[in-house]
Amino acid sequence: MPDTQLSTRSRNLPRQWLIGLLLFAALIILLWWFWPSKPDSAQMGGGRFGDMGPVPVRVATVSQGDFPVELKALGTVTAYNTVNIRSRVDGELIKLLFKDGQQVKAGDLLAVIDPRAYEIALQQVQGALQERQAQLRNAELDLKRYRGLYDEDSIAKQTLDTQEALVNQYRGGIKSLQADVATARLNLDFTQVRAPISGRLGIRQADVGNLLSSGDALPLVVITQTLPIAVMFTLPEAELPAVVQQLRGGETLTVEAWDRSEKLKLAEGELESVDNLIDTATGTIKLKARFANAEELLFPNQFVNVRLRVKTLQDVTLMPSAALQFGASGTFAYVVDADDKVQLTPISIGASDGVVTVVEQGLKPGDRLVQEGTDRLRSGNKVEVISDKPATTETVPAKTERQRAPRAE
Repeated sequence: MPDTQLSTRSRNLPRQWLIGLLLFAALIILLWWFWPSKPDSAQMGGGRFGDMGPVPVRVATVSQGDFPVELKALGTVTAYNTVNIRSRVDGELIKLLFKDGQQVKAGDLLAVIDPRAYEIALQQVQGALQERQAQLRNAELDLKRYRGLYDEDSIAKQTLDTQEALVNQYRGGIKSLQADVATARLNLDFTQVRAPISGRLGIRQADVGNLLSSGDALPLVVITQTLPIAVMFTLPEAELPAVVQQLRGGETLTVEAWDRSEKLKLAEGELESVDNLIDTATGTIKLKARFANAEELLFPNQFVNVRLRVKTLQDVTLMPSAALQFGASGTFAYVVDADDKVQLTPISIGASDGVVTVVEQGLKPGDRLVQEGTDRLRSGNKVEVISDKPATTETVPAKTERQRAPRAE
């Protein structure tokens, strides 16, 4: 038994030595890999595996221009006026003179209710009015004769008073019948259903042959005013002072409406009004913008991205946001010098729209900035510029989150 154990230990001894040597070699490699290295000016971009040559990068040029400071929000398109078209008299619908979705003007004839019953009613009250007018004329003639007889002391005062009362009675009856005639004529006019406002019609809710009533739950059709049209949106209360300051100065603030992906500008308008109170639940305030909507790209209840232009910064230094770097010491950028070497340059930034950023300090127009290939860069590295992309002052919507102008402290 002891001989067997000794033999087993003898066989395991070389394996243990081999494992130990492998572990020792792995430890040496890890120490060599993580041991801090000294930067070598001759080793541009080489890393630990020797000189790998210049680091390939893409650069963009710092420019100078105007920058619009915009506040972004989500908005809902709202019709300026919405009218439910209903029949104001009861009757059978005999004509429809519009198509679904048609653009109409105020006063256009939309539908016709059977007018025959209302024509008869008008004739009846007109006949009663003519009868009463004839009675009045006859009573007035009698009154004239009675006055002559009274002056001759041929009739009693009571007879004259009675005739005067009869004339006044007929006159009052005529006024009442004249009102009945006006009512009958108005009801007859109501058999022609007209558009009260200009706008776009929706889908009709009744067909020819149906009986309509002023008390129907569903309207005949809905008309919405879309020229012009409004957009309602909200802004945080912290951004309200910048807006109010411009409005009090008499400035007209431009508002743009973009689609959900912020790739297509639907319309451009202006800020019309600001609500008079802040919602305490959300800390926001409602604003209303007016759009001419000449191309009719805005529809009621449509969701849009809103950009409210508060002001425009003139002749400022602009850099592409893609070249902006963030570190423990703050914001910086890699500037490529004339020798194609990069220098880490601290900068101070201002407003940004996600694509272009305003530089307040640290850069000047014409500086070349690394915007792609910054992973392996260190200050002093030599780079190989693949292509130059000049910065632009045209604002393109950011695809990630809302970019806002920094608020004044």
